[in-house]
Amino acid sequence: MNLGMQSQTEILKALKEALGKLPLEGGQMTLVSDIHLQPCMDSGELAIFDDDDHELARITVTEWTDCIPEDFYTQAESQLRAMLQVVEKDGSLDNLPLMKPYSFVLVDDEHETVAELLLIDDETVMLDDGLLKGLDEELDAFLKELLEE
Repeated sequence: MNLGMQSQTEILKALKEALGKLPLEGGQMTLVSDIHLQPCMDSGELAIFDDDDHELARITVTEWTDCIPEDFYTQAESQLRAMLQVVEKDGSLDNLPLMKPYSFVLVDDEHETVAELLLIDDETVMLDDGLLKGLDEELDAFLKELLEE
């Protein structure tokens, strides 16, 4: 399931629309810990919510309705992560009225977290399998080495 240019453009517009709706509270930065991205395979919709489940944006991604159910969240995760990288690179996340850290999270129909797509802190960190792969083994080896000394 590859996204067409129109769908990519629509996702980017929805992300920017959602970011534009994040409120300032009395001129102060808002405390939001997560921005939820909820794709729906049946309808092809992508809904974006804040921590309080206020809908910030909603669009339809037609390619998602043709997806194999077992691969849907894996595919959506990859595609949304790529779109967030574009938004991050174009500077749209630089001056948001949000206190850091906050993250963009992929959630399912029950609002359960499927994956963390992007963590924004003082430094932006992309979480992916390459970063975390083998971490358990490295930590186990380090701990074993410390205990043997």
